[in-house]
Amino acid sequence: MQTEELIQQLREQDRAAQKWLYERYAPLMFSVCKRYLKRREDAEEALISGFYKVFSQVEGYTGAGNFEGWIRRIMVNECLMMLRKVQPLVFPGDEQDVAEQADTFSIEAEISAREILEVLDQLPPGYRTVFNLYVLEGFKHIEIAEMLGISINTSKSQLILAKEKLKNLLKKYEL
Repeated sequence: MQTEELIQQLREQDRAAQKWLYERYAPLMFSVCKRYLKRREDAEEALISGFYKVFSQVEGYTGAGNFEGWIRRIMVNECLMMLRKVQPLVFPGDEQDVAEQADTFSIEAEISAREILEVLDQLPPGYRTVFNLYVLEGFKHIEIAEMLGISINTSKSQLILAKEKLKNLLKKYEL
């Protein structure tokens, strides 16, 4: 199905188009939600709420950028709202002055997606959120700071601390 045709059908609230979109993107978007929210129930709630917004706000999609990216952004925002509601984001080490470091973080061996999610789930919510937004979603620190209501330096320090914690957690995989 062509994207333009799909969007038009969604704007007309075509149930078949909504079902197609949900079935096509739900697994991918659930994995996005699961990266931010530890509890499966919370991730499912964010997914459902996100798709409700996609269907009810499809008029807001201007065609600028990728439609899947627009959907992903809605899902990420739903997760961030749920994180704020369920548990306030705490940014440990916010007061520390973390020196800029070269980005040498990499995973040398292959580990399963399940194992990666398990390791990410072990990060404190603040670390995990900033790591997801920066590394996996590709947001810049200034955007993350605006989204989370934190300083740019806090975003940077949370990323550095998340990477350090991940390195230690990944040692059990001998990476």
